[in-house]
Amino acid sequence: MNLAPPTLQPHHHRILIIDDNPSIHEDFRKILGPADAKLAEELDATEASLFGDEAGASRAQNFRIDSAFQGQEGLEKVRAACAEGAPYAVAFVDVRMPPGWDGIETISRIWKEFPDLQIVICTAYSDYSWDEIAKSVGGNTDKMLVLKKPFDNVEVLQMAHALSKKWQLTQMAREQMEELDALVNQRTAELRAANARLTGEVAERAAAEEALRRSEERFSKAFHASPVPMAIQRPDGKDCLDANTSFLELVGASREAVLAGSTTFWADESTPTTVREELAARHAVRNLAATIRTTSNETREVLVAAENLELGSAPYHLLILQDITDRVRLENELRQAQKMEAVGRLAAGVAHDFNNILTVILGNTSMQLRNPRLDKKLTSSLNQVQRAAERATALTRQLLAYSRKQIIQRRPLALNEVVEQTVAMLRRLIGEHIALDMQLAPDLPPIFADSNNVEQVIMNLALNARDAMPDGGKLTLTTTQVEVDKASQARNPESQLGPYICLAVKDTGYGMDTATVGRIFEPFFTTKDPGQGTGMGLATVYGVLKQHGGWIEVDTTPGRGTIIRTFFPLSVERFVAASAKSESSPTDSTPTNAITILVVEDEEMLREFVSGALAALGYRVLSAANGPDALEVWAEHRDEIDLLLTDVVMPESISGRQLAHTLILDKPNLKVIFTSGYSSELFGSEFEREKEHLFLAKPYLPDRLAQTVAMHLQSQDAPALAAR
Repeated sequence: MNLAPPTLQPHHHRILIIDDNPSIHEDFRKILGPADAKLAEELDATEASLFGDEAGASRAQNFRIDSAFQGQEGLEKVRAACAEGAPYAVAFVDVRMPPGWDGIETISRIWKEFPDLQIVICTAYSDYSWDEIAKSVGGNTDKMLVLKKPFDNVEVLQMAHALSKKWQLTQMAREQMEELDALVNQRTAELRAANARLTGEVAERAAAEEALRRSEERFSKAFHASPVPMAIQRPDGKDCLDANTSFLELVGASREAVLAGSTTFWADESTPTTVREELAARHAVRNLAATIRTTSNETREVLVAAENLELGSAPYHLLILQDITDRVRLENELRQAQKMEAVGRLAAGVAHDFNNILTVILGNTSMQLRNPRLDKKLTSSLNQVQRAAERATALTRQLLAYSRKQIIQRRPLALNEVVEQTVAMLRRLIGEHIALDMQLAPDLPPIFADSNNVEQVIMNLALNARDAMPDGGKLTLTTTQVEVDKASQARNPESQLGPYICLAVKDTGYGMDTATVGRIFEPFFTTKDPGQGTGMGLATVYGVLKQHGGWIEVDTTPGRGTIIRTFFPLSVERFVAASAKSESSPTDSTPTNAITILVVEDEEMLREFVSGALAALGYRVLSAANGPDALEVWAEHRDEIDLLLTDVVMPESISGRQLAHTLILDKPNLKVIFTSGYSSELFGSEFEREKEHLFLAKPYLPDRLAQTVAMHLQSQDAPALAAR
């Protein structure tokens, strides 16, 4: 290791004068600035005696001199010089500098930040003894000289040259020491690294020997303790060298049977063939979907991974199985739910548009049938049209039930009472060849549901069960209160946590396979012969349960019957509501042109029918095709309009509810009737609170339209209308 000798740089050091007397600064600049030849020769001789340089060699003096008149200013200049990368080598500091810091305090503060600066204390008094000065500045006297005023020029130059050269040598020595330390550290690091490598090699060799000794023991422990099913097979696949506990539990076989190869667990024999071929080609098997069959004849879905393995010199196959049966089931249920949701949206759209058409057909047919002059043939044809339209209405109602958009009126309901009332009708429908049994839990809390919908669920499930028992059997209806926990929810992602009432319908019929169960809730899917079923029964049940915030579960096996469980949410109100009374017919009154109705409907034929039907009753009718058109009509006839009859779902960005809200703000006593093919509950919870408005469900007949309009006009401020 060689270090280059230090090389003194030419004199270009900076000197700082800190004195409150400007004349002193001028004296220093004259002394330390360019000097005459005689002074230079004296300086050269002094330097030769001090440093051994050749006498007579002229030395240029090129000090860079800066001035500071107070201690604080001097410290700032020292900081700035260091920041510039051109620090001061020497500072001449006066002892007395009133006001502010004196020379001793200035030196102490400078040395706290810049300890290498060479200091010359300039004083004309004996303010401090040398010991006091040394103690005040922290004993750092090897970098400090004292210059008595008045001072000799040669002495000043000697001090400047000597201390600046000392400062330079100090810097060079520090650089040399830093380089030396760096080289020592580098060499030390190299030696440590070499030692670490040697130590590591020794440790690795020892670890390798220990690992080799214990590898079989560790592999055996990890293999048998792993929760992942694993087995070590011979390449021909006839028997196994070993199998862990998880593997034995998965296939449901004993260790002896698996090791002897007497257990065949693959449901498809092409799977082991594929695994052997891939491993023979030196390809690892990853995520191969397969099915295994346990000794109890249960099938499980697995992902297969396999690797070539050598134990000693013998080749083996490491077989790893991942049970994904539950994951596959959940994925299938999710896909089924998504499919049902998509079909539901399609059914709702079809039913909505179809309701508009049916309203026109039924309305015009009903109005024509009132004509007493129609001949019998035309009357018969119109009756057939009306019956066909009514059947279409029932089908549309089923589609809306499936898509969860039918009109429902939920209230607290005693499920047992509904079951008992419905069973009275069921006994006549299911036939004497089927035994009917009820197992109703007593004191059940009420559910929050539409009674007609619940009856529809019971009837559809019972009739579906009847059709599954053509040769007779037993039909059982059961009601219970259940608490759905997280474990139950994990088995059925559609379920919800909390208390529910379960209505179960059990039959002893044919049962269904998995493929059929996957489609039974689809609209128009049926396993019955043509003409014997619409395929909407279970689809309607599915939609009703969804719309009520419940769900449905199916438990069936081919040849062992079926249990269908439906779950209804409990009512917040723990009392059963009284049965809804039928609406009383409004008192007869003769509408006049004094009452003006604004009809807003985007379907042209339906708009014309409603306008004509109301006009035939004597009302003055204004019509609009959408929200913007209605606002234009309103602007012109605001004071004349008494009632707004509007469809809820309309194009042109303004819905019927938005339109009604805008008009009521302008005219608070305006009567409003909403109409739609959707459920009123889908328009928002706040719609149910708007009791001053009526809702007319499509399709409707002229009589229903007339009753609804007349009833709404006669409510509250009707006398004011009649008086106008």
